[in-house]
Amino acid sequence: MSQITWSDEHHAFRAAFAKFLDTEAVPYHAEWEKKGQVDRAIWTKAGQNGFLCYTLPEQYGGSGVDFRYTLIAVEEVSRRSLSGLGFGVHSDIVAPYILKHSISEEQKMRYLPKLASGEMVGAIAMTEPGAGSDLQSIRTTAILDGDHYVVNGSKTFITNGQHCDLLILVCKTDPTLGAKGVSLLLVEANTPGFVKGRNLDKIGMKAQDTSELFFQDMRVPKENLLGEAGKGFGYLMTELPQERLTIGAGAISSAEVALERTLEYTKERKVFGKSVADFQYNRFKLAEMATEITIGRSFLNHCIELHVNRQLDAVTAAKLKWWSTELQNRVIDQCLQMHGGFGYMWEFPIARQFADSRVSRIYGGSNEVMKEIIARTL
Repeated sequence: MSQITWSDEHHAFRAAFAKFLDTEAVPYHAEWEKKGQVDRAIWTKAGQNGFLCYTLPEQYGGSGVDFRYTLIAVEEVSRRSLSGLGFGVHSDIVAPYILKHSISEEQKMRYLPKLASGEMVGAIAMTEPGAGSDLQSIRTTAILDGDHYVVNGSKTFITNGQHCDLLILVCKTDPTLGAKGVSLLLVEANTPGFVKGRNLDKIGMKAQDTSELFFQDMRVPKENLLGEAGKGFGYLMTELPQERLTIGAGAISSAEVALERTLEYTKERKVFGKSVADFQYNRFKLAEMATEITIGRSFLNHCIELHVNRQLDAVTAAKLKWWSTELQNRVIDQCLQMHGGFGYMWEFPIARQFADSRVSRIYGGSNEVMKEIIARTL
């Protein structure tokens, strides 16, 4: 089985980040679920402790560390079922987009240090009411008018939507060119014409602010173009493999902790005079899940190795995203069943995992789209 090498620095980061989560997030997450979003202060605290945008170079406020730190953060958040924290979108999508694709040093210096400190919360707006995984079909337009782009349109299902101060907006600067007309704009939330809609009421991920966003004759300075006009679709395709890798890492970690919780519960819970774990059917199911998770972890480690060596391609990332999230949902469903009626109670972690995990087969590109990507190469 593929193994990832962890240094003493990696272990120290894991311990520090775990302590931060246990102190600053775990005790408050239930209340955040009721509120529908985390407290804004958690972002500032995370930034002050170096837990945002740590892979950025030091001159932009990061620590210049490798991608394995991202995986540690994903795993620790997933293990605690802290689905309200939108750190991943902020640190692993928004900041790297600006770092890699901005052609303006002034633009990088204006935004990246503020993202790293938590002064600004980042979001990326791709999905629209009529365009999800099919990004070529977006209808939000940004038409150049002198020194500004005039933006009209709407977005939905936007993670960090209520808290965001800086938005990477996927739009069409030339609606006649299809994918070749897609561009990315950096939009500050206080821009006139930018309206944050309702915080959406979801099945799970209750503490995550997921929002509708509206743009009406919003004027954005043309220097806020991220990269080059018409190159946005290519930028998105370039970054999607890493996004799907992090989804896979979260899914495998979630399945692992679900099994751990279920093993503990079924060994203690008595039915007809013996532990639930002692029934042969349940033992076999536990064995099956343990084996499948081991297979999933091995494939994940293989993909991590590929990514660290810049060899992770879109098809392999799609395979991981599809396989790992299907496994996650299957394992959690079986684990909930073994909890019986208690598994359906919200105060039990397995219930929250069940609700939170369902969307993993949808976001980052639906699993049906993943299969289509894979099938095209066969």
